[in-house]
Amino acid sequence: MDVKLPDICNIQYGFPFDSAQFSTNTGVPLIRIRDVVRGYSETYTTEVYSEEYIVNNGDLLIGMDGEFNIARWNGGRALLNQRVCRLIPKRTIDKGYLFYFMPQALKHIEDKTPFATVKHLSAKQLNTIIIPLPSLEEQQHIATVLDKLCNLISLRKQQLTKLDELVKARFVEMFGDPVSNPMQWNIKRFEEICDLITDGEHITPKRSESGIYLLSARNILNHSLQLDNVDYIDEKEFARIAKRVIPQKNDILISCSGSIGRCVRVPDNLKFQMVRSVALLRFNKRVNASFAEYLITSNDLQMQIQQSATQSSQANLFQRKIRKLRGYLPPIELQEKFSDFVCKVDRQKLTIQQSLDKLEMLKKSLMQEYFG
Repeated sequence: MDVKLPDICNIQYGFPFDSAQFSTNTGVPLIRIRDVVRGYSETYTTEVYSEEYIVNNGDLLIGMDGEFNIARWNGGRALLNQRVCRLIPKRTIDKGYLFYFMPQALKHIEDKTPFATVKHLSAKQLNTIIIPLPSLEEQQHIATVLDKLCNLISLRKQQLTKLDELVKARFVEMFGDPVSNPMQWNIKRFEEICDLITDGEHITPKRSESGIYLLSARNILNHSLQLDNVDYIDEKEFARIAKRVIPQKNDILISCSGSIGRCVRVPDNLKFQMVRSVALLRFNKRVNASFAEYLITSNDLQMQIQQSATQSSQANLFQRKIRKLRGYLPPIELQEKFSDFVCKVDRQKLTIQQSLDKLEMLKKSLMQEYFG
């Protein structure tokens, strides 16, 4: 049986709290659109409010501007602000089942919604959502299966985060904090310790449906590449761009537009090119690539990068600024010991990542099976 969303839950829309009474530390937390997914609020209000707008942990919230996301609130007692709505399930539907069904319905609306600057989700659109409604027992079974799967996915992600933190701790243990430099290592500008500092193609490359990866800043994460949303070029376009630079194993890539300063070491057997929003650094023999990668992601270098950014509509980091970045230079033998440690951790991360990929594929398969 299929039903409309208002038939199985009440939809409560947030109250237009007065921004003049917003605060960073006084009053009651206020849930704004940006808080829905991250799960906490940094905005407070001293305005008098009605209890009906109080949100508690476990409530289902939807952000109605930009990306239409649903999340279980877990940030404690807070107030429901305008452009955020709450779904209050009736007795005929399981809250967990509703939570897992809604993302695909919201994505369908988002993809069909025209926009000039920001997309807006309307009450009319929410009211037209159709939900398949099996028995309550079957709903609860589906929610339980997906809960267990999502908990495993969350655990794998936490394990990866902990391993990254372990490497960062080892870096400081071996070399000292880059800001205070307690071991008094020599300080060098990047232009002194790099054989090559360049960026990607400046002329807009001709994209292909498949072929060779064409990386942009969005594909660069700290210590990994995000290839789920990547562009492609063919061999002819690759050969043209390769006249500028051919990336090599252990080159360092840095995101230079938008979220600048993210950094990854080029892995083996990866054929790709990049656009100008990605910088490529090739350090000389005095610098180990693993050491360089974690030096660049340290607080000291990240602070330098942010201070070097040029601001327009978004942050940009240019080659001339990268050349002037400064970092300490321990003996290469010590850097290589650190690299050996990183390799051991990377092997553990690979095993966990493979498990995570399988879990994500299983979740996608089950979502298709349950919701079509």
